[in-house]
Amino acid sequence: MRATRVNLAVLAVAVGAAQQGFADQQSDTAGFIEGSKLSVKARNFYMNRDNRVSGAKQSYGEEWAQGFIGVLQSGFTQGTVGFGVDVLGMYGMKLDTGGGRFGGGTSLLEYDSQGAKDDYSKGGGVFKMRISNTVLKYGTQTNAVPVAYTSDSRLLPETVEGLTLISNEIKDLRLDAGHLTARNIQNQTSHDSGQMTSVDYGGGVYKFTDRLSSSLYYATTDEYFRKYYVNTNYKLPLTSAQSLEFDFNGYDTKSIGEARSGDLDNRIWSLQATYNLGAHSFSTAYQQVSGKGDYVYGPDGNANYWFANSIQYSDFDYEDEKSWQARYDLNMVAYGVPGLSFMTRYVKGFDFKNGKGVDIDGKAWERDVEARYVVQNGPAKNLSFKVRQASYRSSERGGQLDEVRLITEYPINIF
Repeated sequence: MRATRVNLAVLAVAVGAAQQGFADQQSDTAGFIEGSKLSVKARNFYMNRDNRVSGAKQSYGEEWAQGFIGVLQSGFTQGTVGFGVDVLGMYGMKLDTGGGRFGGGTSLLEYDSQGAKDDYSKGGGVFKMRISNTVLKYGTQTNAVPVAYTSDSRLLPETVEGLTLISNEIKDLRLDAGHLTARNIQNQTSHDSGQMTSVDYGGGVYKFTDRLSSSLYYATTDEYFRKYYVNTNYKLPLTSAQSLEFDFNGYDTKSIGEARSGDLDNRIWSLQATYNLGAHSFSTAYQQVSGKGDYVYGPDGNANYWFANSIQYSDFDYEDEKSWQARYDLNMVAYGVPGLSFMTRYVKGFDFKNGKGVDIDGKAWERDVEARYVVQNGPAKNLSFKVRQASYRSSERGGQLDEVRLITEYPINIF
C-alpha cells in the first residue's frame, strides 16, 4: 500500500506539472508509424572462468556464443494522449562449449538435462502511453533504476514484466515509479525464471546545476526486503584539461514479510573521487558494509549494485566488509587513436564475516584489466571490441578464480 501511494504521488506531480505548461513532447509527436524505430544489436561473447579452489564443483567453465537483440519501437499516436507499442526479441546461439568438456559456469547459454542448448530465444511486448512528458509502459522490458535494475552483463539482457512510469515534466527532475511482477534471467527462457514476487518502487533524480545532481529511491520486494537508495554526484572543473569528480552511493536494506533472503538490516555506502587530467583519469574509492547480513539483491533485479567497488567479478558486499579501490583510465584520443581506451583497477576487501555472522577477519582482492576499441567511421561505425580480464582471491568466501571475457558488439539501426 505504501509503494502504491508513492506511485500515485509521482503521477500527481507529473500531471500537475503538465497543467503548468512545461514543454510537451507529446504535442510534437511524429505519429505511430512515422516515429517508429527498429534496431538490432549483434553481440559475440566468449568467456572462460577458472575456479582454482581445491574440490570446487566446477573448476573451469568456457562458453562462446552469438546473440542478437532486436527492438522495434513504434512512435506515439497523435493527440493529447499518445499510444504505442514496443516489441523485444532476443536470440542466442551456441558456438562452442569446449567440446562438451566444459560449460555452465559463465551463464552465457541456457542448459537442460542434455547440456548447453544449441540456441534459445525469448522476447515480449510493451504497451505504452504518453501524456505530455510522462510515459507509462506495461509489459516485458528492461529497466534502469538503482533499486530495480536489469542486468546486461552476459549474452542477452535480463528483463522484467510489469508497469513502469518515467516523468520529465519538471525541468531537471526525472521521476520514476513501477510495479514489477516477473523477472527473466539472462540465459533462461521460462517465464519468471528469476522467481520475482513483486517489486514496487518510486524515486527520482534532480539536477541542481550542471555540476551537482542527486537521487533518492525507495523500493519494497514482497516477502524479501525494502530498500532506500541515495546518490550525490559533484563535478568540479579545475582547468580546461583538469577536473575533479565525487560520487557517493548508499543503500539501506531491511527484511520484511517472510524475509526469504534472511534476517537483513544493513547499510552499504561508497565514496569515489576521480581526478581527470587530459587523457588520464585517476580514481580512488572507499566502501563499507555495516549492520546485519550481506548486501543482497536478485529478487528485485540482478544489477542493483550502484556503488563504487562492485566490479567485474566481486561486489565486496559481505557483512561488515570494508574495501578500497585504486583505478586508472586512459583515453587514446589525445594520442591520435580515437575510440581506443584502457582501464585497470585494484580493490582490496577486509574484515568481512563468513555468511553466518561469525567474524573471520576475511580478506579478498580483485584486479581487473580492460581494453576497448570502437570503430569511429565507415560502414562498421560503432562496432566495438572489448577484452576484460579479472583475477579474484579470497581467504574464505567467493573462491579463487581468473576469468576472461571477449565481447564484440555491432549496433544496427535499420530505420
